[in-house]
Amino acid sequence: MSTLKNKFALVTGGSRGIGRAISLRLAKDGAFVIVNYAGNKQAAEDTVAAIKAAGGQAAAVQADVSSVASIKAMFKTIDDISKGQLHILVNNAGVYPMAGLEDADEATFDKVFNANVKGLFFVTQEAVKRMPKGGKIVNISTALTRIGSMPALAVYNASKGAVDIFTRDFAQQLGAKGITVNAVNPGLVNTEGTAGMTADPQTVAHFNTTTALGRIGEPDDIAEVVGFLAGDGSRWVTAQK
Repeated sequence: MSTLKNKFALVTGGSRGIGRAISLRLAKDGAFVIVNYAGNKQAAEDTVAAIKAAGGQAAAVQADVSSVASIKAMFKTIDDISKGQLHILVNNAGVYPMAGLEDADEATFDKVFNANVKGLFFVTQEAVKRMPKGGKIVNISTALTRIGSMPALAVYNASKGAVDIFTRDFAQQLGAKGITVNAVNPGLVNTEGTAGMTADPQTVAHFNTTTALGRIGEPDDIAEVVGFLAGDGSRWVTAQK
C-alpha cells in the first residue's frame, strides 16, 4: 500500500511501544516518517532501520517535547528533511507515572503536564504552520477519561482530559483549513511502559474481564486505528475521541 506516498508524518515518542507500531504502520502506507525520541537514540535508530528494511523512508529526530525550545529546534531539523512540509502529526509522546492525590509531588505533576499537555500543544502549534489542506492530527489519549477510574493515575488521567479537550477545540479551529483532529483513547496496552502491569497474570486477567473482547490491547491494534485516521478514508471524521 502507498496511500500516504509523498507525505511526511511526525510521530512524537515514535521509537518504542505504541509509537513504534504507529511509525511502522505509517511507513508501510507510504509516508516518510519522522521518528521523534527524547532520550533513547538506539530505539529510534532501530525503528528507522526496521522501516528502511521494509522498503520505507524514515529519519530519527531528538527532542524533549516538554521544552518549547527543544520543540522549535526539532522543527528546524524537520524542515531540513521535509522542505517545510508536514502532512500528518501523531502526538504520542507522554509519561504516565503512578501519581494520585496522596502521593504526587510537584515535580511529578509538572513532569506529566509538561510532557502530555504543554508538549502536545506546542508541537501542534508548530505542525499546523507547515500543514496543508487535508492534514491529519491524531492525539493518543486514554479510555480512562471516559470510562472507569484509576485514582493512582489521577494526574495522568487529568492530563489526558486536557488532550481530549484540545482535540475537540483544535478540530473546530482547524476545520476551515481542511485539517482533521482526532484522538485515540485506548485501554491497557501491552508495551514496555506497562510491563509492570502486563507481566502480572492476575492483573492481565482482571483487565481482560473489563473489556468486551476479553483481552488487553497490543500496539498494532492502536496503529491500525491511527493508520485509518491518517489516511484519506477519514477525511470527514474530526473531533472524535
